Amino acid sequence: MIVHKWGITEYKEAIIKMQKVHKSALEDKENHLILTSHKACFTVGRDGWDKKWDVEAIKCDRGGSITAHGEGQNIYYFCFQVASAIHFFRKVVLSFKDFFNSLNKDIKYSKSNPGFYIQNRKLCSLGFRYKEGVSLHGVALNVDIDQSFHSKITPCNLQGFTTTSLVNEDIHISCNEVNKIIVSEILKNFNERL
Repeated sequence: MIVHKWGITEYKEAIIKMQKVHKSALEDKENHLILTSHKACFTVGRDGWDKKWDVEAIKCDRGGSITAHGEGQNIYYFCFQVASAIHFFRKVVLSFKDFFNSLNKDIKYSKSNPGFYIQNRKLCSLGFRYKEGVSLHGVALNVDIDQSFHSKITPCNLQGFTTTSLVNEDIHISCNEVNKIIVSEILKNFNERL
């Protein structure tokens, strides 16, 4: 697995770079994992293109609805070789499930509204696309976010839900430490090596 560490990026710029990594993955047949964090913005996946929003949002071709991004949110873009979307997605979910289970047993994955939650508080969003056998987009995990910015929207347009973060749930761990553990879980569940 090839890991790309981009630091903080503008969303639109990161998507252009992700497309280039996707092209590389098509050519070298390797799995590429991108670690980044975005400057504050809102994005809307294909499920939300036909709706009107109270905030300015950038349309993107991933699955899902509206999502807030900002510093303190770890982004994991997967440009992975995918023979079966179902098996790939299960491995991604398992990687994050193992991580969350080590922190708080109350953090649960919802199959009906893909993401990780503590009761009605959304902690982590998943949205993918598959093109020519290689995945695009990925996972957004709230570590230590600006709660006031993220609360301007209902996460993924789920009525009755709010956004939370690890820090907001009294789990104090740095973004860098989260990245180390998540990368280790992904390596384990995909039987990969750096």
